Amino acid sequence: MILKNGNDFQVRKAVPQDAEEIICYLNQVGGESDNLLFGKNGFHMSVEEEKEYIEGVNNSDTSCLLVGILENKIVSLVSITGSSRSRINHHGEIAVSVLKKYWGQGIAGEMIKQIISFAKNTAVIMVVQLEVRSDNQKAIHLYEKLGFKKWGTYEKFFKIEEQYYDADYMNLYLDSEK
Repeated sequence: MILKNGNDFQVRKAVPQDAEEIICYLNQVGGESDNLLFGKNGFHMSVEEEKEYIEGVNNSDTSCLLVGILENKIVSLVSITGSSRSRINHHGEIAVSVLKKYWGQGIAGEMIKQIISFAKNTAVIMVVQLEVRSDNQKAIHLYEKLGFKKWGTYEKFFKIEEQYYDADYMNLYLDSEK
């Protein structure tokens, strides 16, 4: 993919060799906004644990972790996690993040499109779901543009420095897409 600024952007599945860079990425991106579930240096997984996690995801039919590469470094992650429980294995929960330096270049949208494509190809996942801070209007607008619909609000979902923030629940129903 060529970004809005002309740079070449690549998306690929994460591999165990990415573990250390992913941990560094997550600890950086966590400090760049209050829209994630953790803050700066709030990702506490060892390199070995991350390698095992990546291997587990890569061995799953309903989970995937993609890395976005720009200038030979990880600048974005998106994941979908499916359930192994048969009654809810048609659900997949996504999470996406982009380094702040690269916001506004179309990266998040491309990452989400790629993970939705993975979900469609599973032939199992029919509902893609996410939570987003209710005041994160840019993200909500992107999700709506991609077909997600808000179905509820979780009051006081986040607690950041003794302040509470709500989160919206949004779903994309793959079986209703044309």
